[in-house]
Amino acid sequence: QVQLVESGGGSAQAGGSLTLSCIVSSHPVNRNCMAWIRQTSGPVREAVVNIDSEGKTVYAASVKGRFTIFRDNAKNAVYLQMSSLKPEDTGTYYCAADEGPGNGGYCSGYKYWGQGTQVTVSS
Repeated sequence: QVQLVESGGGSAQAGGSLTLSCIVSSHPVNRNCMAWIRQTSGPVREAVVNIDSEGKTVYAASVKGRFTIFRDNAKNAVYLQMSSLKPEDTGTYYCAADEGPGNGGYCSGYKYWGQGTQVTVSS
């Protein structure tokens, strides 16, 4: 059974940093496209970053240069290092997985989701 478990959310001041973790079971992170997706205000979810099986990444313009995704194949985990946080980064962050390698830094879809972790950035 595929499981994605996020942790590391919390509160931070604007300009601060947080690192989110996603531990994945029964789904190799180095063979499948992975992503961090967030839901800020409103119902629309935004793909913050994708990483395909080759390690190619695509970041949303809103986080480029501030957020970094990396994965640990030995731990079968992906991480999101967030710095220079802004109040508009506040939201629920989800780890998601495609069932396939992805291409060019893009996932074809997100079949598996974690439960989400809350990030709150105050000014």
